[in-house]
Amino acid sequence: MDRFLFLTFDGLSRGAVYAAFALALVLIWRATRIVNFAQGAMAVATAYVAYSVADATGSYWLGFIVALVAGLLIGAGVERVVMRFVDHSSPLNGVVVALGLVLIIQGVLGMIYGNEFRPAPAPFSRDAFNIGGVALLSRYDLFVFAAVGAVVVLLTLLFTRTPTGLRMRAAAFAPDVSRLLGVPVGGMLTLGWALAAAVGSLAGMLVIPTELGLHPTAMDIVFISAFTAAVLGGLDSPIGAVLGGLIVGLLLSYISGYLGATVAPMAVLALLVVVLLSRPDGLFSRSKARTA
Repeated sequence: MDRFLFLTFDGLSRGAVYAAFALALVLIWRATRIVNFAQGAMAVATAYVAYSVADATGSYWLGFIVALVAGLLIGAGVERVVMRFVDHSSPLNGVVVALGLVLIIQGVLGMIYGNEFRPAPAPFSRDAFNIGGVALLSRYDLFVFAAVGAVVVLLTLLFTRTPTGLRMRAAAFAPDVSRLLGVPVGGMLTLGWALAAAVGSLAGMLVIPTELGLHPTAMDIVFISAFTAAVLGGLDSPIGAVLGGLIVGLLLSYISGYLGATVAPMAVLALLVVVLLSRPDGLFSRSKARTA
């Protein structure tokens, strides 16, 4: 029972990080109807900037803020310079361009920072509290839960309670009609990419201290797990992304703990295939996902 409780809390902690990254994917999908496969590489780039600033100034939190700002700028820049000129008549065009961005970003990071893992300390202790002899959550885990919860609330309010959020969704669903109604479609798409990249930067800052450290490919495996979480919960549902992240985190924790860490990645891919075949709209999607 002690082992089960430890794996459960470890899975929830890991799942919260996946949920944060899945939220970035959901945000850009709701705003632009595109799955950004370059989200992980963009997040790593901002993490390198953050830890460079932290090393130069001695302030983790200044680096943390710089990472979010860098995410906004990179997201807006990618949409303005690259994605705006992609032919969206076929969804594969955006996927191919995003994968190309992954290779470019990882190559540039490797040339600048090298390809060795760099330490990425956490702002709070990762030593878990022991209750009844069972290691539960750490201070850093609580920080992750609080950050993810705040993002969920803010995104929900943005898309359901603000005119800007409604314009972003209108620009994604029906750009031509939105232009006729006076919605600045280009600006809304840029804003969607910027916000998604900022949330992805937050997710990167949350997950990298729990992995091996900074590396140009540090987010590749995390992206697969987060993408699975987003698909599981529904790409149009922020709450679904959070629940999907927690489910994936628990699945990975249980399988790693009982069957071995080498089996866990295959389990995530198997879950992704099952969901895509049985319920491609996601388990928590209220309606069929729109493609226009």
